[in-house]
Amino acid sequence: MTGQVICAQDGPVARLTFDNPGKLNAVSLAMWEQLAQHCATLARDGAVRVVVLQGAGERAFVSGADISEFGEARTGEDAVARYNAAVATAEQALAALPMPTVAAIRGYCIGGGLSIALRCDLRIAAADARFAIPAARLGLGYGAEGIAVLARLVGPSVAAEMLFTARRFAAEEALRVGLASRVVPTEDWAGAVEETAATIAGNAPLTLRAAKAALQDLARPEAERDTERLAALVRACYGSDDYREGKAAFAEKRPPMFRGH
Repeated sequence: MTGQVICAQDGPVARLTFDNPGKLNAVSLAMWEQLAQHCATLARDGAVRVVVLQGAGERAFVSGADISEFGEARTGEDAVARYNAAVATAEQALAALPMPTVAAIRGYCIGGGLSIALRCDLRIAAADARFAIPAARLGLGYGAEGIAVLARLVGPSVAAEMLFTARRFAAEEALRVGLASRVVPTEDWAGAVEETAATIAGNAPLTLRAAKAALQDLARPEAERDTERLAALVRACYGSDDYREGKAAFAEKRPPMFRGH
Protein backbone atom coordinates (compact mmCIF):
# COMPACT_ATOMS: atom_id res chain seq x y z
CA MET A 1 0.00 0.00 0.00
CA THR A 2 1.29 3.45 -0.93
CA GLY A 3 -1.17 5.43 1.20
CA GLN A 4 -3.55 8.07 -0.06
CA VAL A 5 -4.51 11.71 0.31
CA ILE A 6 -8.18 11.96 1.26
CA CYS A 7 -10.17 15.09 0.44
CA ALA A 8 -13.35 15.71 2.44
CA GLN A 9 -15.55 18.77 2.71
CA ASP A 10 -17.74 19.95 5.57
CA GLY A 11 -19.54 23.08 4.42
CA PRO A 12 -16.95 25.78 3.73
CA VAL A 13 -14.10 23.77 5.32
CA ALA A 14 -12.19 21.27 3.19
CA ARG A 15 -9.75 18.76 4.71
CA LEU A 16 -6.84 17.03 3.07
CA THR A 17 -5.69 14.05 5.12
CA PHE A 18 -2.37 12.28 4.50
CA ASP A 19 -3.42 8.72 5.19
CA ASN A 20 -0.48 6.34 5.50
CA PRO A 21 -0.38 5.75 9.27
CA GLY A 22 1.63 2.53 9.04
CA LYS A 23 4.50 4.64 7.73
CA LEU A 24 3.78 7.73 9.85
CA ASN A 25 1.99 9.25 6.86
CA ALA A 26 5.09 9.19 4.66
CA VAL A 27 4.20 10.55 1.22
CA SER A 28 4.49 8.25 -1.76
CA LEU A 29 4.76 9.36 -5.38
CA ALA A 30 1.07 8.54 -5.82
CA MET A 31 0.21 10.73 -2.82
CA TRP A 32 2.14 13.68 -4.25
CA GLU A 33 0.13 13.28 -7.45
CA GLN A 34 -3.13 13.04 -5.50
CA LEU A 35 -2.28 16.18 -3.52
CA ALA A 36 -1.83 18.11 -6.76
CA GLN A 37 -5.14 16.81 -8.13
CA HIS A 38 -7.08 17.67 -4.99
CA CYS A 39 -5.59 21.17 -4.86
CA ALA A 40 -6.54 21.76 -8.50
CA THR A 41 -10.12 20.73 -7.72
CA LEU A 42 -10.34 22.84 -4.56
CA ALA A 43 -8.98 25.90 -6.37
CA ARG A 44 -12.07 25.85 -8.59
CA ASP A 45 -14.56 25.34 -5.74
CA GLY A 46 -16.03 28.68 -4.77
CA ALA A 47 -17.81 27.15 -1.77
CA VAL A 48 -14.56 26.30 0.04
CA ARG A 49 -13.32 29.10 2.31
CA VAL A 50 -10.48 27.35 4.14
CA VAL A 51 -8.46 24.15 3.65
CA VAL A 52 -7.04 22.18 6.61
CA LEU A 53 -4.20 19.73 5.99
CA GLN A 54 -3.67 16.98 8.55
CA GLY A 55 -2.16 13.56 9.06
CA ALA A 56 -4.05 10.39 9.91
CA GLY A 57 -3.67 9.17 13.48
CA GLU A 58 -1.87 10.85 16.36
CA ARG A 59 1.81 10.22 15.64
CA ALA A 60 2.59 12.31 12.60
CA PHE A 61 1.52 15.07 10.26
CA VAL A 62 3.82 13.73 7.54
CA SER A 63 7.09 12.00 8.41
CA GLY A 64 8.66 12.72 5.03
CA ALA A 65 8.84 10.95 1.70
CA ASP A 66 8.24 7.21 1.54
CA ILE A 67 11.84 5.97 1.59
CA SER A 68 10.77 2.47 0.51
CA GLU A 69 10.13 3.92 -2.96
CA PHE A 70 13.55 5.48 -3.38
CA GLY A 71 15.08 2.43 -5.05
CA GLU A 72 12.59 2.68 -7.90
CA ALA A 73 11.17 6.18 -7.85
CA ARG A 74 14.36 8.15 -7.08
CA THR A 75 17.13 6.20 -8.79
CA GLY A 76 18.22 7.15 -12.28
CA GLU A 77 17.97 10.53 -14.00
CA ASP A 78 14.53 9.98 -15.54
CA ALA A 79 12.98 8.60 -12.35
CA VAL A 80 14.39 11.41 -10.24
CA ALA A 81 13.13 14.00 -12.73
CA ARG A 82 9.62 12.51 -12.67
CA TYR A 83 9.57 12.35 -8.87
CA ASN A 84 10.85 15.91 -8.46
CA ALA A 85 8.34 17.19 -11.00
CA ALA A 86 5.47 15.52 -9.11
CA VAL A 87 6.62 17.07 -5.83
CA ALA A 88 7.04 20.51 -7.37
CA THR A 89 3.62 20.35 -9.02
CA ALA A 90 1.95 19.38 -5.73
CA GLU A 91 3.71 22.04 -3.68
CA GLN A 92 3.01 24.75 -6.25
CA ALA A 93 -0.66 23.74 -6.44
CA LEU A 94 -0.92 23.93 -2.65
CA ALA A 95 0.81 27.31 -2.47
CA ALA A 96 -1.41 28.65 -5.27
CA LEU A 97 -4.72 27.84 -3.56
CA PRO A 98 -6.76 31.06 -3.45
CA MET A 99 -8.23 30.43 0.01
CA PRO A 100 -6.40 30.26 3.37
CA THR A 101 -4.69 26.99 4.26
CA VAL A 102 -3.96 25.60 7.72
CA ALA A 103 -1.45 22.84 8.48
CA ALA A 104 -2.65 20.96 11.58
CA ILE A 105 0.57 19.44 12.89
CA ARG A 106 0.82 16.74 15.50
CA GLY A 107 3.87 14.54 15.94
CA TYR A 108 6.43 14.30 13.17
CA CYS A 109 6.61 17.03 10.52
CA ILE A 110 9.75 15.95 8.73
CA GLY A 111 11.35 16.54 5.34
CA GLY A 112 8.62 16.53 2.71
CA GLY A 113 6.08 16.96 5.48
CA LEU A 114 7.72 20.21 6.57
CA SER A 115 7.87 21.30 2.95
CA ILE A 116 4.10 20.79 2.70
CA ALA A 117 3.50 22.68 5.94
CA LEU A 118 5.65 25.59 4.76
CA ARG A 119 3.37 26.02 1.75
CA CYS A 120 0.43 26.59 4.09
CA ASP A 121 -0.54 29.99 5.45
CA LEU A 122 -0.84 28.89 9.09
CA ARG A 123 0.82 26.04 10.98
CA ILE A 124 -0.93 25.11 14.23
CA ALA A 125 1.26 22.66 16.11
CA ALA A 126 0.53 20.42 19.07
CA ALA A 127 3.08 20.49 21.87
CA ASP A 128 4.31 17.06 20.75
CA ALA A 129 5.18 18.23 17.21
CA ARG A 130 8.72 17.73 15.91
CA PHE A 131 10.22 19.44 12.84
CA ALA A 132 13.31 18.54 10.81
CA ILE A 133 14.88 18.34 7.36
CA PRO A 134 16.96 15.12 7.31
CA ALA A 135 18.23 15.41 3.71
CA ALA A 136 21.88 15.69 4.80
CA ARG A 137 21.60 12.35 6.60
CA LEU A 138 20.16 10.66 3.52
CA GLY A 139 22.35 12.13 0.82
CA LEU A 140 19.40 13.80 -0.90
CA GLY A 141 19.59 17.06 -2.78
CA TYR A 142 17.19 19.64 -1.33
CA GLY A 143 15.81 21.86 -4.09
CA ALA A 144 16.59 25.57 -4.25
CA GLU A 145 12.92 26.58 -4.29
CA GLY A 146 12.25 24.69 -1.07
CA ILE A 147 15.28 26.30 0.56
CA ALA A 148 14.06 29.72 -0.55
CA VAL A 149 10.62 29.12 1.00
CA LEU A 150 12.25 27.99 4.25
CA ALA A 151 14.70 30.90 4.35
CA ARG A 152 11.96 33.48 3.72
CA LEU A 153 10.07 32.15 6.72
CA VAL A 154 12.81 31.55 9.30
CA GLY A 155 15.74 33.52 7.90
CA PRO A 156 18.95 32.19 6.33
CA SER A 157 20.73 31.39 9.59
CA VAL A 158 18.01 29.12 10.97
CA ALA A 159 17.53 27.58 7.52
CA ALA A 160 21.24 26.83 7.38
CA GLU A 161 21.17 25.20 10.81
CA MET A 162 18.22 23.00 9.86
CA LEU A 163 19.80 21.94 6.57
CA PHE A 164 23.35 21.48 7.84
CA THR A 165 22.64 19.69 11.14
CA ALA A 166 19.43 17.83 10.20
CA ARG A 167 18.48 18.01 13.87
CA ARG A 168 14.91 18.02 15.15
CA PHE A 169 13.26 21.16 16.45
CA ALA A 170 10.73 20.75 19.27
CA ALA A 171 7.44 22.61 19.03
CA GLU A 172 8.39 25.57 21.22
CA GLU A 173 11.64 26.12 19.35
CA ALA A 174 9.74 25.83 16.07
CA LEU A 175 7.39 28.56 17.29
CA ARG A 176 10.31 30.75 18.30
CA VAL A 177 12.02 30.57 14.89
CA GLY A 178 8.80 30.85 12.86
CA LEU A 179 8.22 27.29 11.67
CA ALA A 180 4.98 27.16 13.67
CA SER A 181 2.35 29.89 13.83
CA ARG A 182 0.94 28.62 17.14
CA VAL A 183 1.71 25.86 19.62
CA VAL A 184 -1.20 24.44 21.58
CA PRO A 185 -1.20 21.86 24.41
CA THR A 186 -1.70 18.48 22.79
CA GLU A 187 -5.00 17.86 24.56
CA ASP A 188 -6.37 21.20 23.26
CA TRP A 189 -4.85 21.06 19.79
CA ALA A 190 -7.71 19.49 17.81
CA GLY A 191 -10.18 22.00 19.24
CA ALA A 192 -7.85 24.89 18.42
CA VAL A 193 -7.58 23.73 14.82
CA GLU A 194 -11.36 23.44 14.49
CA GLU A 195 -11.92 26.84 16.09
CA THR A 196 -9.39 28.48 13.77
CA ALA A 197 -10.91 26.87 10.67
CA ALA A 198 -14.42 27.89 11.74
CA THR A 199 -13.30 31.47 12.42
CA ILE A 200 -11.69 31.79 9.01
CA ALA A 201 -14.68 30.16 7.29
CA GLY A 202 -17.00 32.67 8.95
CA ASN A 203 -15.14 35.69 7.61
CA ALA A 204 -15.74 37.42 4.28
CA PRO A 205 -14.48 35.18 1.44
CA LEU A 206 -13.66 38.04 -0.92
CA THR A 207 -11.57 39.72 1.76
CA LEU A 208 -9.77 36.46 2.52
CA ARG A 209 -8.97 35.86 -1.13
CA ALA A 210 -7.73 39.41 -1.67
CA ALA A 211 -5.44 39.11 1.37
CA LYS A 212 -4.21 35.68 0.26
CA ALA A 213 -3.45 37.00 -3.23
CA ALA A 214 -1.43 39.87 -1.75
CA LEU A 215 0.57 37.48 0.43
CA GLN A 216 1.25 35.25 -2.58
CA ASP A 217 2.41 38.24 -4.62
CA LEU A 218 4.82 39.31 -1.89
CA ALA A 219 6.66 36.01 -2.35
CA ARG A 220 7.38 36.90 -6.00
CA PRO A 221 10.11 39.21 -7.30
CA GLU A 222 8.86 42.79 -7.33
CA ALA A 223 8.96 42.98 -11.13
CA GLU A 224 6.54 40.03 -11.35
CA ARG A 225 3.91 41.37 -8.96
CA ASP A 226 0.47 42.16 -10.38
CA THR A 227 -0.52 45.26 -8.46
CA GLU A 228 -3.49 46.00 -10.69
CA ARG A 229 -4.98 42.54 -10.06
CA LEU A 230 -4.57 43.05 -6.31
CA ALA A 231 -6.22 46.47 -6.53
CA ALA A 232 -9.11 44.94 -8.48
CA LEU A 233 -9.61 42.30 -5.78
CA VAL A 234 -9.78 45.04 -3.14
CA ARG A 235 -12.27 47.04 -5.23
CA ALA A 236 -14.41 43.91 -5.56
CA CYS A 237 -14.63 43.72 -1.76
CA TYR A 238 -15.97 47.26 -1.50
CA GLY A 239 -18.50 46.65 -4.27
CA SER A 240 -19.79 43.40 -2.81
CA ASP A 241 -22.98 42.43 -1.03
CA ASP A 242 -20.72 41.07 1.71
CA TYR A 243 -19.35 44.55 2.42
CA ARG A 244 -22.89 45.88 2.79
CA GLU A 245 -23.73 42.90 5.01
CA GLY A 246 -20.65 43.49 7.14
CA LYS A 247 -21.60 47.13 7.74
CA ALA A 248 -25.21 46.21 8.52
CA ALA A 249 -24.19 43.45 10.93
CA PHE A 250 -21.80 45.80 12.74
CA ALA A 251 -24.50 48.45 13.11
CA GLU A 252 -27.05 45.88 14.28
CA LYS A 253 -24.57 44.17 16.65
CA ARG A 254 -25.08 40.70 15.14
CA PRO A 255 -22.78 38.18 13.43
CA PRO A 256 -22.49 38.79 9.69
CA MET A 257 -23.69 36.21 7.16
CA PHE A 258 -21.23 36.38 4.27
CA ARG A 259 -22.03 34.75 0.93
CA GLY A 260 -18.93 35.45 -1.09
CA HIS A 261 -20.39 37.97 -3.52
